[in-house]
Amino acid sequence: MNAHPTPGTAAPILEQDALRPDCSSCFALCCTAFGFTRSADFAIDKPPAAPCPNLATDFSCTIHDRLLPRGFRGCTVFDCFGAGQAVSQRLFNGISWLEAPESQQAMFASFKTMKQLHEMLWHLAEAEARTFSPDFADEVHRLRSILQAAADGPVEDLLDLDLESLHQRTGGMLREVSEEVRAGYFGGENSTGTGLRPGADLAGANFRGGQLCGADLRGACLIAADLRGADLTDVDLLGADLRDARLDDADLSGALFLTQAQVTSARGTWATRLPRMLSRPGHWARKDAPGPEQKH
Repeated sequence: MNAHPTPGTAAPILEQDALRPDCSSCFALCCTAFGFTRSADFAIDKPPAAPCPNLATDFSCTIHDRLLPRGFRGCTVFDCFGAGQAVSQRLFNGISWLEAPESQQAMFASFKTMKQLHEMLWHLAEAEARTFSPDFADEVHRLRSILQAAADGPVEDLLDLDLESLHQRTGGMLREVSEEVRAGYFGGENSTGTGLRPGADLAGANFRGGQLCGADLRGACLIAADLRGADLTDVDLLGADLRDARLDDADLSGALFLTQAQVTSARGTWATRLPRMLSRPGHWARKDAPGPEQKH
């Protein structure tokens, strides 16, 4: 077995690098397999297993550079964790659902399952890197190996997976690592306020300049929360809703279980500090050219 990454390291987690989406190698599965309803995130209704009306025959998006003004914000924040290319190129040998219409049902179902596997693999890679216990790192590594074997297996085995069981095991391990990492902060309880708890409704809350280190905000609603200049080191953000959250000058470089989709849905600047494996969204304001909203 390879040596585990040094606990607490800020270095990129190489295992996560393979879980980045490559849309050029995918048959637009996110634009076909999933359905969506008209809302603030989508301008139209689309049933599952049906191509988006904005999809071109070469699997490109005809409004890719206008998604936000056209009302398709949900498309801009979606992340398949590399499931699209894995299904398109490996499981179905580079033969699209347009070329082989009979493959649609299996391909779309495989994509939905693969996305969940890859998302779990993304978080487990971080958990293995962040835990301080070599024994627990080995346990996380074993579960990662099980998930990776499932992701690398044939379509039939993939579709027969007990995803609920895998989600439960993964969730338990992520929770244990979170508790371990956050234990150094006031015994795991953050002193900035009793409202900082898993699943809390913190929409629009003002945490500007706050020291949130070690808080458990798993599944919390942080829509439009003001986190400008806040320190979110070792804050558990697994599943937290960061849509329109203000992250100007905030430090999320050591946040736990943060994803690109969460970051892309938020508002920040080039001064916002992110984990090494995540990228600043193109719509974020540059630090050297702030607009009125970025000035304090």
